[in-house]
Parts: sequence; C-alpha cells; structure tokens
Amino acid sequence: MPLAIALALGSLNTASFAQAPQAAAAGPASAEGYQQPSAAMRAVLDAPGLPAHQLSPDQKTLAVAQLQRHRTIADLARPIHRLAGGRYDAAAGGPQMITAIESLQLRDLARPEAPAREVRLPAGGAFHQLRWSPDGRRFLLNRRTDKAIELWVGDVASGALKPLRGLRLNPMFERNVAWLNADELVAVAVPDQRGPAPQFSVPSGPSIQESMGQTSPEFTRQDLLKNRQDEALFQHQASAVLRRVDLRSGASREIGAPGLIAQVQTVGTQGTLLVERLVPPFSYQVGANDFGREVELRDAQGKLLRSLGAVKIRQGVPVEGVITGPRDYWASPLADGAVYWVEALDGGDPNTKVSHRDRLMRLDAPYQGEAREVHRTAGRLVNLSFVEAKPRALVAEYDRDRRWLSVDLLALDGSAPPQRLQDRSQRDRYKDPGQPLTRVLPNGHSVARLDAEDRLLLVGQGASPAGDRPFIDRLSLKTGQTERLFQSGPTHYERPITLLADGRLLSSRETFNEPPNLVLRSGADFGQMQALTQHRDPTPQLRDIQRELVKFKRADGVELSFWLYLPPDFKKGEPRPTFVWAYPLEFTDASTAGQVSGSATRFNTFGGTSPLMLLLDGYVVMMDATMPVVGDPKTVNDSFVEQITANAQAIIDKAVELGVSERSQMVVGGHSYGAFMTANLLAHTDLFKSGIARSGAYNRTLTPFGFQSERRTYWEAQDVYLRLSPFNYANKLKEPILLIHGENDDNPGTYPMQTQRLYQALAGTGGNVRYVTLPLESHGYAARESQGHVLREMSDWMKRQTRDPRAPKP
Repeated sequence: MPLAIALALGSLNTASFAQAPQAAAAGPASAEGYQQPSAAMRAVLDAPGLPAHQLSPDQKTLAVAQLQRHRTIADLARPIHRLAGGRYDAAAGGPQMITAIESLQLRDLARPEAPAREVRLPAGGAFHQLRWSPDGRRFLLNRRTDKAIELWVGDVASGALKPLRGLRLNPMFERNVAWLNADELVAVAVPDQRGPAPQFSVPSGPSIQESMGQTSPEFTRQDLLKNRQDEALFQHQASAVLRRVDLRSGASREIGAPGLIAQVQTVGTQGTLLVERLVPPFSYQVGANDFGREVELRDAQGKLLRSLGAVKIRQGVPVEGVITGPRDYWASPLADGAVYWVEALDGGDPNTKVSHRDRLMRLDAPYQGEAREVHRTAGRLVNLSFVEAKPRALVAEYDRDRRWLSVDLLALDGSAPPQRLQDRSQRDRYKDPGQPLTRVLPNGHSVARLDAEDRLLLVGQGASPAGDRPFIDRLSLKTGQTERLFQSGPTHYERPITLLADGRLLSSRETFNEPPNLVLRSGADFGQMQALTQHRDPTPQLRDIQRELVKFKRADGVELSFWLYLPPDFKKGEPRPTFVWAYPLEFTDASTAGQVSGSATRFNTFGGTSPLMLLLDGYVVMMDATMPVVGDPKTVNDSFVEQITANAQAIIDKAVELGVSERSQMVVGGHSYGAFMTANLLAHTDLFKSGIARSGAYNRTLTPFGFQSERRTYWEAQDVYLRLSPFNYANKLKEPILLIHGENDDNPGTYPMQTQRLYQALAGTGGNVRYVTLPLESHGYAARESQGHVLREMSDWMKRQTRDPRAPKP
C-alpha cells in the first residue's frame, strides 16, 4: 500500500488534484514510498534504547531487558481482527501490539559485582511480558509465534527457559494469569476443542440497530462490532478456558467450563477463583470492556461455588456516568477471602445531587450469605487497593465537579473510622504524596507494603516550582505524620525504586548528560552508594544540546512555562526559527495551572517522532509549552480559544524577549488534542507562521457526546462545539499547515476522517495544506518506516515555511 500524500498550495480543484503528486515531484519528501530524514536524525532514531529493569518480588534478582525499539511496517501488516473496540492478531490471538524483548539478563543484587546471567531466547517468535513467580524463583514470558501465544517458564538460578507444552494462552483481556502459589497458576487459555475461526465470503444480511426512546450518549469509538458475522468471529477469538498449570512438572489441565473469560483473580489464600465472563447480547456502540458480564466464584478445580450475578452492559449511561448495580470487583488477597464490589447510589448519573455517590459492598467466605455495605464515598469510587497484614485498603474517590481526588485508609472490618490520607486537586502535582511501595504475596497479589511500625512507604515525583525531585517518604498510619527518608538532590535526577528488606535503597540516577543507571544506597541518610549498572550513553551526539526551564506569566497573571531547547551550534544573540510543541490541559484554578513538570537534570534523550529531533536541523524547540485552560469544569471550554490565544501570545513574547526566537518565524505543533489546538490557533490568530498537526480532531460535531474534558453534549452547547471546530473556519485558516494521520487511528474521537475532511475543506477554500496518511498506523506511529517519514515531513515542512536556521538573519 503506497504512502498517500496529498498536497494543496492555494486553491485546488478536483481536476488538478490528480496532477498534484506529479506537480510536486521536485518538492520535499514527495517521491513515492517512505522517505528518510537526515543522517543526523537517522543516527538518533536508530540508536539502541536504554534497557528496562524489573525487580523480583523477593528483591534478590534484577532483570535487565533490551526491548525492541522499533517495529517494522511488516509487523503492522500482520493480519488482524478489529473487534469490539480491540485489535487482535488473527493468527496467534492476543493484542496486535506487543513490545518484544530482544535480550534478557538476570543480575544478583546480593553480588552486584558478579557477571549477569544471560537468558537465551530461542528464535521462532517474539518474547514479551515478563512476570515473576511470587517467590521470585521463576519468571514467565509469553512468546508470540505465527500460530499461538505460548507460555514459557524460566529458572532464575540458572537462566534456563522452557515452554509449557500443550498450552496456548488467550490474552485478549487483562488479568489472564492468577497464582495459586509459587508453583501453580491458573491461566486463561485457548480451549483444546476450539475449532477454526469462522469464514465468511459474503455478507449474511444487513446490519440493523434500533434505539426506541432510550438515551444512550456514547463516545465515538473505533473497531466496534458491526454485524452478526463480527459477533461470531469475536466469540470465537475470545473463547477461552481456565487451565491449571504446575510449573514444577510443566503439566496442565483444563478446569471449569469454556466461555468468554475476561479475567481471573485468586481470592484469599485457599485458591478460590473470581472469574468474569462476557455474555451476550453484545453491543455495536461500546467495546468489550463495557459488555455485560457474569461474575462467578470457583474453587481451584474449577467447580462453581456461587454466581455473584451480572454486571450490566455499559450502554444508556449518562455522560461521565456509570452503570447501576455492581460494576467493579476486587478479590481480597488476605486470608479472609472476601470479595468486594462497588455500586452507584446516584443512579449512575453524576448530575444527581446526593450526599454519597457510591457504596462498597463485601461478601465473606464461604460466600453463602448476603453481601453487606462497608463504606460510602461522597465522590465516585475509582480504586480499591489492599494493605498487607490487617484487613485494610486504600480507597480512592473522585469528585467530578471539582476535579478533586481523595484517598482514605479504610478498615474493612469496621474496627476504625476511615482515615483521610490524601485530599487534593487532581491537577495539583505539588501536593501529590506519592504511591505506596508494594509487596507481592504468595498468591501473586500486590499489596501496599508496611514496615514493622505500621508505616506506609511512599514514592513520589516530588514536583516543585524548581522541577521534579523524586522522594521516598514513610507515613505513619498511627499518627498521620510523614518522614522523608530520601529526596533527589539538585545536581542529579534520582528516582527511588524500592527500599530493600536489608535497608538498602535501590534507585535510578541520571543527569542531563549521564544516562540512567541503578545504584544501591546504604548507610546513614543513604550516603554510601554502589553502582549496580553501567549503561552507556546511546546518543553522545546530543550532549551539546542546551536545555532550560523558562517560567513566565500570561497577560492575566496565570503562570506558564516551557522547556527551552537550543541546538548545539546556537549562538547567543542570533535568534532562530522556532518550533513550539504543546498540549492543552484544563484546570479549575490558576495556581495549579502554573505548576511545573519535568526536571533540568533528566537525561537528555529522545527518538521516535519527537519534535526535539528538529534540534538536529538547527531549530530552537520549546517543548511541553504549558497551555492551560482555566475555569469551571462545566463551562471551561467557553473560553478555550481566548485562553490558548493568550497562552500562545505569552509564549511568543517570552521567546522573543529571551533573544532565541524570531516573532515572524514561529511554528506551532501538537499531537491529538495538541493538533486540535494547533488548527484552532491558526484558524483564529495570526500569531504563527505555520503549523504541524498530527492525528487530531477538527470537527466537534463528529464527537457530539463530549470530548476531552467537555461534559456537555453538542445539543447542550452547540455554539461551543461549532466555535471549537477549526473545520468551520477553514476559509480563514490561511497559514500553511501540515496534517499527518495514521490511517487506522484507534483513538476515540480522532477518526482519520477528521483530518481528511479538514484537508478537503482547506483545499477547497484556497488554504495551504499538506496531508500525509500513514498506512497501517494507529494513533501513535509505531513502524520505523513511518517514524522516519514523519520526521522527514516535519523537517522538510520547517525548511519550507521558515528560513534556514543556521543562516545569518537577513
């Protein structure tokens, strides 16, 4: 399939459209096929990535994995099924997109100086998804072949790896492996008796949908079921059975009845299983994650203990609402073996005024009685995570009206009142207390970890006006007091990973010029440091790039910032053409809108289709320029255009004031909602010379039941939807714009048609536009061929729209 590139400079009619590629033959990146960027860009794009690390549950072994950095277009061309909101490999099953492990090493933390054990990965498939056994003595890997998803088990002591024969995984959904103990697990597998996939040569009939008076405001989604044939294929692909596996012998056997098993969890410590199965009728409006489910409790032999009933299909639900009845289930990892779920108290409608929105229900073993209510939340209950030892959990709730996040420590047995641990604006990074460190129990569950004095260990990003400085704290659940154990200093970016059982701190340490490496800290205040890894800089050619956090204010006093990147050969006093990359975010107040993210001491590395690649062409880049839209969550978009305009004006003014940019040589760009922002800025202002918009949405009437944070429907706020649609202002958008979109975009709301229609509108009204469609690509661009071409397009576009950045200013 050739790369589709359409070019319109000025007015372009239907007759001249067919001749456009030939007319543009001498232009940049216009040759047939994939084009490559400059040699400097290619060198960075093709440099090896930094290794990934994963610590075993027993804290004795560190896995060091080199991951596949780029896929090929041939990988994306593998046949897939697009069913029920997902994309699945047609031959092997499972998700279309996996990240392959190219090499794997095991390191002994007790002997950091010892050589690593190489894990030999046999050829014949793509290994991925590393998981440890609960005791850390084994590890699991999936391997995708041309016919199946296999499960392999590795021995940590020797590094030996072997397949589990006769087992084909069905990983279409999450939670497809549950641990009974360190030696046994239950996997969601392809049934032995499953036949071949159904084949259809002709349609079986029309696709019919009907809605008779029911309000069902569904977001626009991709890859949904369309007809009975899709339903039949989905049921075949999703059909699965539980298979009990003994890792000591490698033997496995089917337990229970086959079905559309969406997930399995172990409950408690006795091997009980909580199983969720998808059930028809299916929907053509929502994806599989929102289909109806039956929830069951089964024993370790697959015998049904009790049906817990149905979870309704998520259809006919108010915007930003939830279903009525049970909706989310959690299995206690503790010996009590309780099962929990949440139910709405407001009819699932966030517009209903109530004192409490949700309640948490509990059913105790042996699961014969009735469930009882154990907690109510004023906001929407969004997560339940268990704490080790005692029957306690961290309950997170969200207040939509204030965009507010609260977390309580809940005594699940009612022995103490809830204890508020976190209460902040969802956007308030400065007050984020961090996430608890976890411990893996023998049943494979992760629980929040406590020390001997009933204290949680919290690892946080440490956001501050000076940038991110990660930390590890100790929070006493008895007194509520917090003690800081370690925080990254001003010269290095050091991220705590975990506190080991022997008291040493494992962390990742880096600077602007030094790649991340793991270190072990010990002694008083963790002042003694021992290097654990020695990863080299994969792109030394980037070290001369300069980076600086720049803070300033827009006209109304809202604080803004951007990360200023200067190319290696930049000379002070010689401003250059500049690329501004941004993404709008909504805030309820100006104080959180101005908060800084990122750190000046992070290792400077980039690749893929990062806008920072333009530094290698000599351009100044303003990365992650803050683009806040501040206001009441209900009406914040009423002033969207005015606020992004004010942001852009302030960004440009500051860049000119710094002497790094020329006001007439500014180009703006963004991806997804950032592309939407880019088109709006070009349509409503004359601030930028040009724009680059990737995978955006430009006609909000095509997303009528809300978009991003907009909670009103099109029929409730038509003027807002129409004004925020740059498609409606195509006749006024005269600055040149480069439009890029993946032809198989799977993101809700950003259908490829959005870009196609904007291109047609601009071409038909005399606009200046270039439109690139990337074959087989989704919302992000995965194939190496696509990434190289996108960089070439962006580079050529900057050269066409601005002056040579390395030439003296005329």
